[in-house]
Amino acid sequence: MPTATHQRGHLYDLLKDFDTAMLVTQSADGHMHSRPMAVAEMRPDADAYFVTGIDSPKVAEINANPNVTLTFQSSNQFATLSGRGTIVRDQALIDRLYKEDWKIWFPKGKTDPSISMLKFSAQDGEYWDNSGVQGLKFVFEAAKAYVKGERPKEDEKQHAKVAL
Repeated sequence: MPTATHQRGHLYDLLKDFDTAMLVTQSADGHMHSRPMAVAEMRPDADAYFVTGIDSPKVAEINANPNVTLTFQSSNQFATLSGRGTIVRDQALIDRLYKEDWKIWFPKGKTDPSISMLKFSAQDGEYWDNSGVQGLKFVFEAAKAYVKGERPKEDEKQHAKVAL
């Protein structure tokens, strides 16, 4: 049975290959608001950084309610993280993480007055990993369960809730 440390490591191994996440915030009228965000940095503790404009609606939403969710999806790997978002105006951080393609949104580059970073501090996560051998194992278990009229057994290597 995988340990909590193993599950956290597996979650990070899954997340580090994603270059985009869906950021979910709550808008002023109470609706959930999702948008794709390019991952600037994903850390082993599942904390992450994203670039954003200081005048973006997401900044106002996070300032009003910092509880946010990130979701990640590929054809056979899925993850979600819950945590808190904060807006950071740290030039050293911007300099370290800056990517030239950000100039599309921030024409003055690293020193653009509207550039800021969204820091995501993870509190917990969940993953579903049907890649590689785990995917083959799931197909086998699903077929076996189907024939027996049962539900497939869950494997903690495939799916786990992780406290961060």
